[in-house]
Amino acid sequence: MFINDVEQCQWIRQKFESPGVMQFSSEEKRTLLARLVRSMRFEDFLARKWSSEKRFGLEGCEVMIPALKTIIDKSSEMGIENVILGMPHRGRLNVLANVIRKDLEQIFCQFDPKLEAADEGSGDVKYHLGMYHERINRVTNRNITLSLVANPSHLEAVDPVVQGKTKAEQFYRGDAQGKKVMSILVHGDAAFAGQGVVYETFHLSDLPSYTTNGTVHVVVNNQIGFTTDPRMARSSPYPTDVARVVNAPIFHVNADDPEAVIYVCSVAAEWRNTFNKDVVVDLVCYRRRGHNEMDEPMFTQPLMYKQIHRQVPVLKKYADKLIAEGTVTLQEFEEEIAKYDRICEEAYGKSKDKKILHIKHWLDSPWPGFFNMDGEPKSMTCPATGVPEDTLTHIGEVASSVPLEDFKIHVGLSRILRGRADMTRKRTVDWALAEYMAFGSLLKEGIHVRLSGQDVERGTFSHRHHVLHDQDVDRRTCVPMNHLWPDQAPYTVCNSSLSEYGVLGFELGYAMASPNALVLWEAQFGDFHNTAQCIIDQFISTGQAKWVRHNGIVLLLPHGMEGMGPEHSSARPERFLQMSNDDSDAYPAFTQDFEVRQLYDCNWIVVNCSTPASYFHVLRRQILLPFRKPLIIFTPKSLLRHPEAKSSFDQMVSGTSFQRVIPEDGAAARAPGQVRRLIFCTGKVFYDLVKERSSQGLDELVAITRLEQISPFPFDLIKREAEKYPGVELVWCQEEHKNMGYYDYISPRFMTVLGRARPVWYVGRDPAAAPATGNRNTHLVSLKKFLDTAFNLQAFEGKTF
Repeated sequence: MFINDVEQCQWIRQKFESPGVMQFSSEEKRTLLARLVRSMRFEDFLARKWSSEKRFGLEGCEVMIPALKTIIDKSSEMGIENVILGMPHRGRLNVLANVIRKDLEQIFCQFDPKLEAADEGSGDVKYHLGMYHERINRVTNRNITLSLVANPSHLEAVDPVVQGKTKAEQFYRGDAQGKKVMSILVHGDAAFAGQGVVYETFHLSDLPSYTTNGTVHVVVNNQIGFTTDPRMARSSPYPTDVARVVNAPIFHVNADDPEAVIYVCSVAAEWRNTFNKDVVVDLVCYRRRGHNEMDEPMFTQPLMYKQIHRQVPVLKKYADKLIAEGTVTLQEFEEEIAKYDRICEEAYGKSKDKKILHIKHWLDSPWPGFFNMDGEPKSMTCPATGVPEDTLTHIGEVASSVPLEDFKIHVGLSRILRGRADMTRKRTVDWALAEYMAFGSLLKEGIHVRLSGQDVERGTFSHRHHVLHDQDVDRRTCVPMNHLWPDQAPYTVCNSSLSEYGVLGFELGYAMASPNALVLWEAQFGDFHNTAQCIIDQFISTGQAKWVRHNGIVLLLPHGMEGMGPEHSSARPERFLQMSNDDSDAYPAFTQDFEVRQLYDCNWIVVNCSTPASYFHVLRRQILLPFRKPLIIFTPKSLLRHPEAKSSFDQMVSGTSFQRVIPEDGAAARAPGQVRRLIFCTGKVFYDLVKERSSQGLDELVAITRLEQISPFPFDLIKREAEKYPGVELVWCQEEHKNMGYYDYISPRFMTVLGRARPVWYVGRDPAAAPATGNRNTHLVSLKKFLDTAFNLQAFEGKTF
């Protein structure tokens, strides 16, 4: 034990050192035997029917099934109503069948090679899928909801996702102490120690706004825990190492002793529900087969596996024990086996008649009432995202005040609040105030808003200040956003630990719980999502295709070339665009609902807003859409305080909405026949282009159009812009290097719109290996070079495409 609390240590000593604590009734022993029968015979049945299929069976640790069921039983007894599980693939099908109670015919149907998917989505392998089930717990006779969260082969990646989902369920139930909702995480011993996300997740456990009030961790320790031969003994230090780091009790127990396992799991559940702290149960077992059923472990571990093959299975050991002591008879034991075998055979027969799998059965959390009965959106329209002016004014007034009395703020903040008040009076907003108004207006409409990330309360660039700190009273804070209206939804803004992988996974899980919440994760700099790439690749970009799971999470990624170096500049837009699923070669039909239909068909939305009003609208649209898609926003750094990057209330009031493309609206637009060049761009570079155009006196000869939404690509509006300026040179200008940014994505789509009749010339930085320079002078020289090209009207004369 690595616990420095005397009361907790004494509690554990009492549970394990009091004489006679591990006594079981005959009925409890018979229940344990029946659960072992189901666990083992399920694996045997799969092995007989599909001997050449990978299934990642549980052989060697069949006791995990009764172990998990015991944790759930004890937790239910103590008042838990909702248990959310996460686990890797070993034993996952068994857990689905015997813990979550997935219909066996649905599981067996997954093995059919002629399977046809009935619903949208690419599908996933059977040992990745999740499940949601409400049922009666037979031991406590109470309702219980069980969720097994879908997980890719990236083992521990699901850990923070489970924790975020658990936190959200607790939040929406008002379960501040975790007495109604809890999580269970299953780990392999090597991954438990070797995967850094395990530590990231553990370290969220005591952090405000992230704690789930304790998790029961079950480690399937794939080590030999049964041998007396010292040459063969394996005792993994890994779980102990982790427990020491995270200050959690760890209970080691031999998986070949089912009664000891059940008692330890019962104590672990009681510990979690008594002290609201994490606890680890280390099931020291063995793996009867290799990594999977197609793997031959004798190739590399011959002596160990000779020993393993001599082991008597735990079911036979325990059955012999109960028969010897007279708890059950041999006939009763054989009847229990025959009964479950019949259940499996009947399900197998039904699965043969069921050639179509309804993938939505694998959902790990439904959204009741959000979709229609067929799982489709209730409409294919999005209302205007503007709000009444008095709402904007009210939010601006609160944002520039301190709602609590006798609360002393920092003198520097007084200046910031005065600036907000002045903007509100002038009916303008900067980036921070536009965000404030987007969040505040959603709160008024009953939408919970949660913003998480490193230093987001203040903002990395000291622009947000959503949490005010009393300068005279330690730890006294004020969140003005929670003082907007008496009956508003709550606003949660929380500084995370210094983590990207774990925290992004947490927020993704949080967003799973309800469609009526705006959940945002902000990277300190856009590049920092690199260390969360697993969550982005495995859950966010592909989640709907693999698991038919809508998710409305928003990623805020500060992006912009300002000579600040390669790790503080690029949010790597090229990566997100490469993973977008819209077809560059398909000329779409521009139907009446084209804009919303595009959003519904895409896997995620990628935007780079150039104005505060645009940012305001896209945040509100995220909730007002009749479905949920991940939203990737490349947010600014220098534009946060750029004097030109401001918007009027006129662009945000009722009747206004998000503009996917912002056309040229100056002198060039008024006389399109005189225009020589049309420049398309996105984001911050627009302000560099406008300034340079003015300095060269080319306002009438060069038009500049902004793409606010990059993916899905606004084919219809780009076509309209190109037709408005017939015959002019078309240029794509970006500040990123040519092999990065947006060019490789937009270029083929422009060609589709233009019927390949006109080129779109590239203007920007040359290809490079690093995304940005850290030398200010080098940055300015390269900026001037591509701006000169952008406004050199002879630059592309004589060139072919």
